Amino acid sequence: MPHDQFPARASIEERIASFDSSEFAQLLGMKVLEAREGYARVMMPPLQKKNPNGVVHGGAIFSLADHAFAIAANAGRSDRVAVSIHIQFIGPAHGDLIAISEIVGESGRYSTYRIMVYEKDRPIAQCDGIAIRTDHSAP
Repeated sequence: MPHDQFPARASIEERIASFDSSEFAQLLGMKVLEAREGYARVMMPPLQKKNPNGVVHGGAIFSLADHAFAIAANAGRSDRVAVSIHIQFIGPAHGDLIAISEIVGESGRYSTYRIMVYEKDRPIAQCDGIAIRTDHSAP
């Protein structure tokens, strides 16, 4: 089920569980550790995600950040889809990664999120994402 088409009566827990059980999250081994409206913390192991240089592939890091962004944007009662996301890679990663996405502002139908990806306490990537609310009835 696309994340912008949740059943009207889906609970927050059901919304979050749908991200954990999505095919792509399972393929990459991503797991939601914590989520609530405007916030998500997601883990991804490095296994089978390394590039020829022996570090976690940038595409895998981006996917983790994007997944955390989507969860934070959809963990409430509104349906949102990404309009844009910009990533800056800070350093190479070798181990388990954690992405933390937080809403930093809202204006009308648009909301802005800051996503940080960490290996332990070391920053790996920083992202800024913009989402648009697709359900016109929600505030």
